[in-house]
Amino acid sequence: MSLLFPQKQPSLEPTLKQRLALNAHRVLRDEAIREHQMTTLFWECTLRCNLHCAHCGSDCRVESGVEELSVEEFLGVIDRLTPHIDPHKLLVIFTGGEALVRRDIEEAGLALYHRGYPWGIVTNGMLLDEKRLESLQRAGIHTATVSLDGFEEVHNKMRGHPLSYARAWRAIQLLSEAEDIVWDVVTCVHPLNYDSLPALRQQLIDLGVKRWRLFSIFPVGRAAENSQLQLSDRQYFDLMNFICETNEQGKLLAQYGCEGYLGRFEGSVREQFYMCRAGVNIASILCDGSISACPSIRFDHKQGNIHHDDLWEVWQNRFEQYRDRSWAKRGPCATCKSWKNCLGNGMHLRDDNGDLLVCHLDRLKAGAHR
Repeated sequence: MSLLFPQKQPSLEPTLKQRLALNAHRVLRDEAIREHQMTTLFWECTLRCNLHCAHCGSDCRVESGVEELSVEEFLGVIDRLTPHIDPHKLLVIFTGGEALVRRDIEEAGLALYHRGYPWGIVTNGMLLDEKRLESLQRAGIHTATVSLDGFEEVHNKMRGHPLSYARAWRAIQLLSEAEDIVWDVVTCVHPLNYDSLPALRQQLIDLGVKRWRLFSIFPVGRAAENSQLQLSDRQYFDLMNFICETNEQGKLLAQYGCEGYLGRFEGSVREQFYMCRAGVNIASILCDGSISACPSIRFDHKQGNIHHDDLWEVWQNRFEQYRDRSWAKRGPCATCKSWKNCLGNGMHLRDDNGDLLVCHLDRLKAGAHR
């Protein structure tokens, strides 16, 4: 893979310019925490899935295993929330599982549209053909994310289905022709697709894709059982260089996922400086009705359940552990000089005991010297 710094072992300390920007960002971050305006609401509308992905954080199956919320139940939550917020400033995202296995997504989406809420989906693309896309558009869909984990052989192996690559690519091609949808492609980077990233980048550019998010796989759910899905520290460091290189080319906006403080890479691999917005700006309603923050959080950090709690009351009064992270300053974080910029990494990387599963800055430091 072509690197920006192939011969160097650079310091990960932020430059003076970055330090000044980080100081300003902390002021804005602290203000956002105080205000905790809900700007994104995920509805994990199902745990059913038509694939069997090796890296699934939710360990999804053909059947949900829990009773899914009906559209009426979900809209009841929305209607009780509406008096407290501006619907136009809250994006509702349907996720899963695979959201499109539900045939009533359009019903829910159209109801949201009529209430003034923008809405979108996260999909593996298996069911997103021309007819389904037209149906979603009639229901007022605003955003879409399609998962693509490499070229055909690797993608199909990771997703556990011989047609998964073809269907994902079909979905991307259809979205590239849709003028009224804000969409992106998301790729989970692992050792099997790492070397093909430059070629994959070019294929996306050739199709006209404008936004590409890249994640490293975190050890949660099914992915926790397979250490071979984890990048080496050097590969992880070089991934940041690859994202920087992509953005310098200016043909495609590449962004690393929202987790982890990244030292001198801050401001280069994401549009914004690092901040875990779970419980600050992001809320989730899980498949069983549990009220959580980011749906990537699979540990026991739930704050209530819509079957017996009011979402707004929970949002206002029960997310303190997300907004005051002083409890997380322990273990490796206790003496870390970057604590003020990081606050202990993303909540999805804290286990049931609150212990940190991985430190991205430590991985970068290790990778820079290998």
